[in-house]
Amino acid sequence: MLLSQAATGGGANYWTLLLPILLLALFWVVAIRPQRRRQRETSDMQSKLQPGQQVMTGAGLLATVHAVEDDAVVLEIAPGVYARHVRQAIVRIIDQPDQPSQSQVGEGTTPPSDRPEDPTA
Repeated sequence: MLLSQAATGGGANYWTLLLPILLLALFWVVAIRPQRRRQRETSDMQSKLQPGQQVMTGAGLLATVHAVEDDAVVLEIAPGVYARHVRQAIVRIIDQPDQPSQSQVGEGTTPPSDRPEDPTA
């Protein structure tokens, strides 16, 4: 009888040790691994900054990259207004859609005018 209690008690000890290890592994897969991947992607994006790109800072400032230095970026926030930021402040590169040229505007369509349409006419 003493032998059978020791055998069942030993199995419970394995589960007691295995459960926290499984929980830590699950936490790593769900939380830590995706966060490291996002950090790596952000770091790669920040290292590939080039002048002329539209970017957004962590504070939500939209600007154009004017110059890239070792650990800083000079941003043009308005025409002729420049500000120096650390590279880590850049969180996103904003893709600019290509503007259609006059040759791409079809014959059946008219380019939009600057005047609002008069709904009463």
